[in-house]
Amino acid sequence: MAESELSQVEKCPVTGQILPLAKASRSGEQKTLVLTGASQGIGHATAKLFEENGWRVITCSRRAFSTECPWQAGPEDHIQIDLGDPDHRSIGLAELKKRLADGALHALVNNAGISPKNKDGRRLGPADTAMPIWRLVFEVNFFAPIVLARGLMDELIKGKGSIVNVTSIAGTRVHPFAGTAYATSKAALAALTREMAADFGNKGIRVNAIAPGEIDTPILSPGTSALVEQIPLNRLGSPDEVAHTIYFLCENNSSYVTGSEIHINGGEHL
Repeated sequence: MAESELSQVEKCPVTGQILPLAKASRSGEQKTLVLTGASQGIGHATAKLFEENGWRVITCSRRAFSTECPWQAGPEDHIQIDLGDPDHRSIGLAELKKRLADGALHALVNNAGISPKNKDGRRLGPADTAMPIWRLVFEVNFFAPIVLARGLMDELIKGKGSIVNVTSIAGTRVHPFAGTAYATSKAALAALTREMAADFGNKGIRVNAIAPGEIDTPILSPGTSALVEQIPLNRLGSPDEVAHTIYFLCENNSSYVTGSEIHINGGEHL
């Protein structure tokens, strides 16, 4: 590993992986990512991957910054924000703009999402989902992505940015664990992705979505392993596999891709 590419490393105490703390950009300009839902699973893997490739990563999460896997800027580039609270969301957006300091934003990844369950841990259907839960799910899963995209429009235009919305296989089929509010919010987010792509294209902004299926994360629902038999690739996906697809959609190799929803589910949607 050349010293010009990597000036400092640190070992992640969770995975034991060597993480770069300062990597030079080939173009001389460091790109910036704003990532929601960064504290675990897909978000955690995405933050690590972008950091390893020299990006500045500004993370947003309901949780405070964890020192288990430090990024280059650590807590200085983490914003603790409740995306389900419109007032707190506005405060978080203002803080994001302050940290970007009139600079360019090259990628916005809307990964945060919630899927409430009933007291027994089972999915909530159309008849037993209380209206406050409907509203909360849509605030986080649907409204937050468009509020952030609109609020960071100037920065995205300056960076000719890429927006990636994280939808779900549940947005296109009834899922045994995902509740009705979650599923419909993800279906709406897929439609929003197309609308955003059509409207933002002339601003130089690309908008795509990824739709993960059964991904091996700490928040898997009990019984998920039984679904593996229905997946053509006969296994769960990994957060790293999802993160690499997100990275592809934010880099120049996908410069003519917009308005797409990529299924990452091992063929489960077939």
